[in-house]
Amino acid sequence: MSTEYKQLNSHKYTRSIFWREKMDTKCIKNRGSSSSTLPWLTPSLIIIILSFISIHPTTPTSFLNNRYTTTSNFTLSSSIKANPHRILSSFPNKKQSNLQRIEASLAKARAAIKKAASMATNSSIEDPDYVPSGSVYRNPNSFHRSYLEMEKRFKIFVYEEGDPPIFHSAPCYGILGLEGIFINDMEISRFRTRDPEKAHVYFLPFSIITLINYVYIVGSHDWNPMYNTVRDYIKVISQNHHYWNRSHGADHFMFACHDWGPVISRSVPYLYKNSIRALCNANTSEGFKLSRDVSIPEIYLPHGTTEGLLGGPPPSKRTILVFFSGGVHGYIREVLLKHWENKTENGVKILKYLPKGEDYNQQVRKSKYCICASGWEVASPRMVEALYMGCVPVLVKDDYAKPFSDVLNWDTFSVDIPTKKIPQLKDILMAIPQRKYIRLQRNGVQVRKHFVVNLPPKRYDVFHMMLHSIWLRRLNIHIRDMHNES
Repeated sequence: MSTEYKQLNSHKYTRSIFWREKMDTKCIKNRGSSSSTLPWLTPSLIIIILSFISIHPTTPTSFLNNRYTTTSNFTLSSSIKANPHRILSSFPNKKQSNLQRIEASLAKARAAIKKAASMATNSSIEDPDYVPSGSVYRNPNSFHRSYLEMEKRFKIFVYEEGDPPIFHSAPCYGILGLEGIFINDMEISRFRTRDPEKAHVYFLPFSIITLINYVYIVGSHDWNPMYNTVRDYIKVISQNHHYWNRSHGADHFMFACHDWGPVISRSVPYLYKNSIRALCNANTSEGFKLSRDVSIPEIYLPHGTTEGLLGGPPPSKRTILVFFSGGVHGYIREVLLKHWENKTENGVKILKYLPKGEDYNQQVRKSKYCICASGWEVASPRMVEALYMGCVPVLVKDDYAKPFSDVLNWDTFSVDIPTKKIPQLKDILMAIPQRKYIRLQRNGVQVRKHFVVNLPPKRYDVFHMMLHSIWLRRLNIHIRDMHNES
């Protein structure tokens, strides 16, 4: 282990011991039915045994040979799919392990969600805070049921190894503040469990931001110290706990808002290939997997809160057709500014920098549509800024995985424009009927609650939506502990 990262071992924990049930492999050969060999096997008893077998054809015939039988090839995932309520019957001679109980509970959740998805109306129990409805959701019934199941069941174990500032801590303000907010909220969340045996997922609480601030030497272009820190951390937790090795990291997750998060995750092959990566930089062309990874919104919090950021005038008070202001960061912005910077066409306000005295947020609140273009990476806080202030987001982002798209139908509150159609930007927006624009704008106001940062978190806000995305990924996998099932 790298000597410069000895803080990983500052906490000493006793590894949990999990007893492995030993299968009796004794094989007593049948020596026949004579009374001299098996004096207890009388003719009358043989008749009773044969009668029992004819009534119960599923009884293993090896019973007659005095062999112990097991379901050594049992696959938990296929059994759950067939009948989630028959888990115990698949282990007639074994006590169900904690992991098997967890998988059985997840199977029940999947069944409840699937049932809700097929129903015409929402028959879920009444929700005192919010009941999802409308076209902004792909399936409001399914989402509501899934959310309630998450609140009922979901447990997250946060590894305690590692010291701040690299672990368990990160800044909670600025363009990357959501990383620190999530880490801090997770430390005190009611979803957190101190018992790893009850956990559905395991959080790796290292911060990419603090790795860069405290480990990376600016200008060195040497990423190896950061890579080594992550490798060492995974090594420590895999030595202190058996959960990482049990699933090869499949039920573990990391959280990163910094653009370097995806690259640093590659330093540990299983972290990159198996684990759930919650990333702001959710670029499918760079290895982001829709079925496994989680796209999280980048949110600019100048002072660590949403104070002064929420709300805006109705559509009738918005006089600017489309607005953008920002530097030339990346190819897409270069193309955008080349075609539209300082154009005098009515309703278009696309600038590199705002004139002195003009306020950015005020311009957003005056605009119907707001350009949310990628910079050097696909992540950008402009998308959430637009939703916060009632402007319809216009996404000019190639290969971007939209946040919470498992649940939200982005077509109902945003507009996608491919990079190649930037020259037709105004024509595309002008062709949208006023009625549709109003619907897009109102839908954006409706979904805003799912992107709001609350301190402390509130139900259905961005913290809980991020957890829900992780919950959905966990529902999609089946974890087997081969040591306990062999």
